[in-house]
Amino acid sequence: MSTAIAPPPSQTGAEILERILGARGNLIALEGGEDLGLIGQMRSLVRRSGQTVYLWTPEVGLGNLREEHVGLPGSQRLNIALRYMQQSNHFGIYLLQRLPLPLAMADATLLRQLARANTGHVRRVVLLDPPEAVISSFNDVLVRLSCQPKPAQRPRLRDGRWLLA
Repeated sequence: MSTAIAPPPSQTGAEILERILGARGNLIALEGGEDLGLIGQMRSLVRRSGQTVYLWTPEVGLGNLREEHVGLPGSQRLNIALRYMQQSNHFGIYLLQRLPLPLAMADATLLRQLARANTGHVRRVVLLDPPEAVISSFNDVLVRLSCQPKPAQRPRLRDGRWLLA
């Protein structure tokens, strides 16, 4: 007789948003967001909570997740969107999806400047499912987060005590 162990539940958009806000750096690589439908979860979350979260894609440009059809004109080019983020004086989480590869030198420089920015307000630039080449080139300023939960630890018996190992 065998019993199946259920996989741990996936993280919700709210939990992932809390982890993004609690990250130590301004530039974050978020892995596994596509698999969870993170954009849809975030969209409904920010509509209820009022958080300021933006999404950039090469086709649409930079737009507020709350208002789907309102975007920054001309921001389909990454460097224009990055300059907007850099000049913003407000709290904001900026999700970047499908970065153009290879990154232009100006885009890489702007991302590094945003990663090192030390302003009084929270500004997080989140790369959604970035390729390994991008992660390795920003490894010194990048915080890596995963949307996948950690596997459950199985208890083990040691010296007459049950421990999580």
